[in-house]
Amino acid sequence: MTVYELDPLGDPRWTALVESHPLSSIFHTREWLNALRQTYNYKLRAFTTSAPGRVLSNGIVFCQVNSWLTGSRLVSLPFSDHCDPLVESTGDLEVLLSVAEKAAGSYAHAEIRPRFVCFEAQSNFKLCSQYYLHALDLHPSLEEVYSHLHKDGMQRKISRADRKRVIIDQGRSECLLREFYGLILMTHRRHQIPPQPLAWFQNVIECCGSRVTIYVARVDDQPIGSILTLRHKNSLVYKYGGSDKRFHSLGAMPRLFWQAIQDAKSEQLLELDLGRSDQKNEGLTQFKDRLGAARSSLEYWRSSGASASEISERLPFRMAQRFLTRLPDRLFRLAGELFYRHVG
Repeated sequence: MTVYELDPLGDPRWTALVESHPLSSIFHTREWLNALRQTYNYKLRAFTTSAPGRVLSNGIVFCQVNSWLTGSRLVSLPFSDHCDPLVESTGDLEVLLSVAEKAAGSYAHAEIRPRFVCFEAQSNFKLCSQYYLHALDLHPSLEEVYSHLHKDGMQRKISRADRKRVIIDQGRSECLLREFYGLILMTHRRHQIPPQPLAWFQNVIECCGSRVTIYVARVDDQPIGSILTLRHKNSLVYKYGGSDKRFHSLGAMPRLFWQAIQDAKSEQLLELDLGRSDQKNEGLTQFKDRLGAARSSLEYWRSSGASASEISERLPFRMAQRFLTRLPDRLFRLAGELFYRHVG
């Protein structure tokens, strides 16, 4: 079967496939792909068995990550929690994976991050890392969704936030972005991880437009917590969040998620995708469990190459976390700008 390569940003058929395919996510969209290209200068490559001029019946998209630090590779997709091959049959999947493996021949490997498509039968792709994925079913009534929130960990904290007059603002303004990013910096310092470049969030907002919402919780005009969500079809995706630890007792983060849930219900969305969590991060997985979300396994697969942990362990900022987090904001941000494109 012949396989063709296409440009998902320049070929309008890609958007039509994403809009029609039941497994598509925000991470397949032209808007998200454009943000990746603008920020990190990744080359985008998509493969299909549909001939030029024909309606796309399938497709798989990659970013070509060229890095002297972590090894050059094809990834589907960097900074994306999951990205299924958009296929209708195992035959199409086998053909597209075979071509992807050949295309990655001059690189370290090809990596694919499916949520729904099963890879266990694909002998040339090996399991490289596992995470948890949490998803909250929004089919029930708002009252029923609320009843499934953990009473101490969520419901009481939401009530406390309301009693303490925690105010929620939302939108995509430059002011909200700056407040959100300030809280991201605080959170990344606590976790000893360099922050994503500010330009990444600016490009996500510019490219994804009305799909993006920033929520900021504040008390006495002081930003104390913030989350960023993205919308695609019937799904709301939580992607990033940050908080000021000094105000955790006020319940800002539970209140932010409850606001996002209410908004999603008002828009008749059917799922809140809470994204991936490291299986060793008990605090984060417990937080998502307490939102009433269902937990499932999220598996990443590679055609060859080192494991994810081996790659992360040899990153300079992994080996110098404490040093980096003591840097002033300007240099701390610069560390993220220098390294993030290597770790997609």
